[in-house]
Amino acid sequence: MTTNDPQPNSKVARVIDEYDLDGMGERLEASWTGDGGERTSLRDLADEFNRSVLEAAIQDSGGTAVSSDVETTYRLLTDDDVSEADRMRKRRELEQDGLDVPRVRNDFVTHQAIHTYLTKYREAELPDRSADRVQRKVETLERLQGRTSVVAESTIEGLANSDDITDREYEVFVDIQVVCSECGTGYAIGELIRQGGCSC
Repeated sequence: MTTNDPQPNSKVARVIDEYDLDGMGERLEASWTGDGGERTSLRDLADEFNRSVLEAAIQDSGGTAVSSDVETTYRLLTDDDVSEADRMRKRRELEQDGLDVPRVRNDFVTHQAIHTYLTKYREAELPDRSADRVQRKVETLERLQGRTSVVAESTIEGLANSDDITDREYEVFVDIQVVCSECGTGYAIGELIRQGGCSC
C-alpha cells in the first residue's frame, strides 16, 4: 500500500480504529487476495469483519465473547430468517448487558465497503490468475482423457470376457488433436493451450 497520497475516507478503516481491531486490514487483504491459500469472498469477509466488531463491542461492554456466542448473536441480529421476536429478545439481552446495539449495528459493513477499503484505501489488487486458469483447464481435459481411457479399457475387457469381441491384448489411446484451420498444423490439445494457440 502506498502512503504518499492522502487516503480516502473509509468506514472500514474508521471502524477498525474505533474497535482497536489490530491487524484486521492485513488479514482482510491477505484473505481477499489469497495470499498463502484460497481466496475469501467479499461477503464472507464482511461477515468476518462484522463478527469481530460485535466481539470487540461485547468485550468493551464487560461481557464475555465466546466465539460460538458471537456467531449465534450475529446471526440473530442480522439473518433474515430469524423471527422478529427472537431478534428483539437477543437485542434486549445485549442492551441489559450494556451494549449499544444500534451503534454496533450501524458499524457493521457491507461487502461493497470491504471492496472499497481494500481497493481504494489499501490499494490491494487481485493477482493475475490467467496462468493458473489455463493450467486448470488443461488438467481438466487431461483428467477427462484419462477417464475416457479407463472406461474404454473396461468396456473392451467386458466385451472380450463375454465373447462379444475377440479376446486379445488391446491398447487404448485417447488423444485429442486440434488442427489450425489457417496453416493445417496439428497439436495435442494440452500443447496448444499451454503455448497460447497456434504460432502461425
